[in-house]
Amino acid sequence: MNFDNFIKTYQQRITKALTKILPNDQKNNLHQAMRYSVLNGGKRLRPILVYAVGLILKGSPGTLDTPACAVELIHCYSLIHDDLPAMDNSDLRRGKPSCHKAFEEATAILAGDALQALSFDILSRNNKYFSCEQQKQMMSTLSQACTKMAEGQMLDITHAKQISLTELTHINTLKTGALIEASIKLGIIAANCQNKKIANALSAYAQNIGLAFQIRDDILDVTESGKTLGKPAKLDQKLEKTTYPALIGLEPAQQKLQKLYQQAIASLEKISLDCSLLIDLTNYIIDRKY
Repeated sequence: MNFDNFIKTYQQRITKALTKILPNDQKNNLHQAMRYSVLNGGKRLRPILVYAVGLILKGSPGTLDTPACAVELIHCYSLIHDDLPAMDNSDLRRGKPSCHKAFEEATAILAGDALQALSFDILSRNNKYFSCEQQKQMMSTLSQACTKMAEGQMLDITHAKQISLTELTHINTLKTGALIEASIKLGIIAANCQNKKIANALSAYAQNIGLAFQIRDDILDVTESGKTLGKPAKLDQKLEKTTYPALIGLEPAQQKLQKLYQQAIASLEKISLDCSLLIDLTNYIIDRKY
């Protein structure tokens, strides 16, 4: 399967799985807000990372469905809350009205809360693929990432002006990198990989690609249109947030992105497995336009 087909196949797979998992009482506004926010498109990058890592480690797609869904539910909850007036105050998400615009603010908050709870619910259910220890590890991994993500968002809204490069890196490692790292760890756990050398190399990869993802986001915010992004362009500038391009300049930010890319690939080269799928996915993350 070539990479384009892989992306398409697993985007469709995760969307189908999420459609089944989400509650769907047509008369329940909360249910409809949850479905609206999860099933409105998106790259599905985090669950695809779960699949890619798991498949490299010889896990089956069926084994990986639940953790892939769990991490995407967390991601979607975070987007709902990020768009709220008290956070980034964004009216658009994935080219459509944000949840609090399509419904109302209170409903959006509760939809985010419910998606987070559902994520841990599906990880805790009886599952023929996992031992209790694996389920415990996956829930722990995801809960720690949620805490870091919240800490990063808190720092972002309270200390994101006139901060140092070290502080900016710390914020983004928490706010964005933590959930990407968790996606890769979920793939490792779900595939029951016991090889510490492989796990450590993938963890190093995760740290680099997590930060690279955020820097690419920062660059796109100043180089692409809102139509391309599916959300307001130059929003960081409007909110007076410190970003990599704003702090060190666009060209140095692009150079930093390339350095992280090289470090991520170097980590994969330490693994005695065929990592071409992850290499292609890394290129996809670095070169994306939205």
